[in-house]
Amino acid sequence: MTSIVLVATVALSTPPAPAWVAPVGPPTRITRMFDRPTHNWLPGHRGVDLSAVQGQRVKAAGAGRILWAGTIAGRGVVVIGHLNGLRTTYEPVRAAVTVGQVVTAGYPIGFVSAGQSHCGGPTWCLHWGLRRGFVYLNPALLLKLGRPRLIPLKDSRTIPPTSRVKASSQPQLNEPSTAGPL
Repeated sequence: MTSIVLVATVALSTPPAPAWVAPVGPPTRITRMFDRPTHNWLPGHRGVDLSAVQGQRVKAAGAGRILWAGTIAGRGVVVIGHLNGLRTTYEPVRAAVTVGQVVTAGYPIGFVSAGQSHCGGPTWCLHWGLRRGFVYLNPALLLKLGRPRLIPLKDSRTIPPTSRVKASSQPQLNEPSTAGPL
């Protein structure tokens, strides 16, 4: 009887698994931020670059199913499909997973590979992308690492009620984009 109570106590005190984790690190350092182009044919940066070293382990940012683990345009790429139509991409990665495999947040999916990296050597990085359908989103928002938004310090009583903006404490993952598919 004592062991049953002990098991129940341990099960109740185990913290829940995190919904999202950084694909590399700690520490997690963004070397280049998300930069949505104003039109889908213009240059931009459709993800974030995370500081990494060649051979560093890459983890799944969230739970999902492996949709792609292979080479695209000479670069190793892993794509994970998540709930709510979200899709994360990781490159350049030497995959340690297979298509169809189910992964949890933090599960090792591969290693930062040598070769074509838009960060170039000796500085390496992991390019981490996020999409919902054909809309590119800022993956840093999953970890609450996005750019901060400043709120004026004016007394709210001096601002007319129709001009007040309600601040959201949660990151918005439905940012609009004109960017096309991968």
